Amino acid sequence: MSEDYKGRIGNLIRDARKHRGLTQHQLAELLATSQSAINRIEKGHQNLSLEMLARIGAALDSEIVALGAGPTHLRVTGPTRLSGSIDVKTSKNAGVALLCASLLNRGRTTLRKVARIEEVNRLLEVLGSLGVHTKWLNTDNDLEIIPPRDLNLSNIDETAARRTRSVIMFLGPLLHRTDTFELPYAGGCNLGTRTVEPHMSALRPFGLEVKATDGSYHASVNRAIEPVRPIVLTERGDTVTENALMAAALHPGTTVIRNASSNYMVQDLCFFLRKLGVAVEGVGTTTLTVTGRREIDVDVDYAPSEDPIEAMSLLAAAIVTKSEITIRRVPIEFLEIELALLEEMGFAYHRSQEYVALNGCTRLVDLTTKPSELHAPLDKIHPMPFPGLNIDNLPFFAVIAAVAEGQTLLHDWVYENRAIYLTDLNKLGGQVKLLDPHRVMIEGPTSFTGTEIVCPPALRPAVVILLAMLAAKGTSVLRSTYVIHRGYEDLAERLNLLGANIEPFRDI
Repeated sequence: MSEDYKGRIGNLIRDARKHRGLTQHQLAELLATSQSAINRIEKGHQNLSLEMLARIGAALDSEIVALGAGPTHLRVTGPTRLSGSIDVKTSKNAGVALLCASLLNRGRTTLRKVARIEEVNRLLEVLGSLGVHTKWLNTDNDLEIIPPRDLNLSNIDETAARRTRSVIMFLGPLLHRTDTFELPYAGGCNLGTRTVEPHMSALRPFGLEVKATDGSYHASVNRAIEPVRPIVLTERGDTVTENALMAAALHPGTTVIRNASSNYMVQDLCFFLRKLGVAVEGVGTTTLTVTGRREIDVDVDYAPSEDPIEAMSLLAAAIVTKSEITIRRVPIEFLEIELALLEEMGFAYHRSQEYVALNGCTRLVDLTTKPSELHAPLDKIHPMPFPGLNIDNLPFFAVIAAVAEGQTLLHDWVYENRAIYLTDLNKLGGQVKLLDPHRVMIEGPTSFTGTEIVCPPALRPAVVILLAMLAAKGTSVLRSTYVIHRGYEDLAERLNLLGANIEPFRDI
């Protein structure tokens, strides 16, 4: 292993650790080693066995190496001009929430066109270990879920559970199933306590108490406690709201949830709960009123709506390559602010008449992009809870701003350190200046040039780098792209159908 290669692996491990919010000491505890050893590894001063690399990868949920085969890389030849049409796939975040919500139902749940991504695969492994029967029905990704009479919580697949953050959304459904249970989670003890606390403000009114120790959530339920007044969420988070909704669904009284998220995946969960016979009022607002049922045992068929973040990814791909493509089945309700901002920057496009998604509720349109000369917006770009600019869409404005004339300030106030990964655009010829951990200043226009980059451990910045490589002159290599597969299904292959030249490969 050359010194240069050890250094690159060390940087990758350091970035993945920081993305998970872990200190060197916490990672050392997970690996039963010393903090000084982690420090040497991250500085590239330590020889690493394949076994140790695999253990680090599992602890950080990052495909640093997969035993038997190296990680997948992408070779991109540009600059690219895209053409043709593409359908937006269903929402990853809605699919994950609905898999957790299927635990509420004792009957058969059929979900249509589920995103077949790594996050979903991990949840299916966890459900299978509990005794839930899951089956892909066809090539359309329809998924059948049949629960057992009694869940086998003592048999939970710890490895799979530690590789998905979504396992925290089992708290809401499971508190009605059993008085005590444990859920494994990824990360150190401090992180576990910090992560679970907003959820506890939502779930304590249902009698749930959780202690986070030794990498597990230890849950106990006091059946004598029921909500007696509206639940006010301390954080307007998507998964927190979903947990509160699922807890309320099996509470036979009426529960009022204030400061609720009204984001796209929460709305899909509300529509699904209605199909289960749960009354949900206020969908799309920050106050939800839920009248639950003592038991849910129905055969239900539901199709989650399309993913606004994937739609934004495809929009950004068209904009930075100055291409005309038609993006079909765009959930316009969750992209209106983004499109208004893009119009202000000079983006031209055609929008079809609205039509309704298969869930019977979400409004869709088809968008045809036009090659446009963009200029920087007058004000900074910052995300807000729905109906503001989506937090997950903010990174795409980094690569869009890079091809626009003038200076653009992005303020990513929600995530610690995510903005740092946007400076990887500089390796492709961008001018991105990090002002602090939350703000970047971007100077455009940029003529991107191909290079080799190790994939950032954060999903959206990783895709941003891939999109810049589409517009870059020459050949680029994006290494270790597992994080993209966690959130997108066949993204490279689908971009190739529009005329991109992206070749997956592995090191021998």
